[in-house]
Amino acid sequence: MTDAERLLWRHLRAHRLNGGKFRRQQVLGPYIVDFVHFGARLVIEVDGGQHRDSRTDRERDAWLTNEGFKVLRFWNNDVLLETESVLNMILSALVERQACS
Repeated sequence: MTDAERLLWRHLRAHRLNGGKFRRQQVLGPYIVDFVHFGARLVIEVDGGQHRDSRTDRERDAWLTNEGFKVLRFWNNDVLLETESVLNMILSALVERQACS
């Protein structure tokens, strides 16, 4: 895990974010996602610069979306420098997705 992934995992693990059960490095079909909340069908990806304009990421996101997952992507720097903002976005998506299920 990258530094950004480790920092985010500290906030997501052990039901720390709104009581949500997140898993890390989870296999979904042909992919491994950074973090997933199965109840809300929410995937969180933390990306470095190599992901900018990535066709592979677009295909992966399309596959995940087709399977009913919402995908949130954050840059490493955002996780490291704007942690509270990132957590608020994840929490909003989590609450929204749980309300729909």
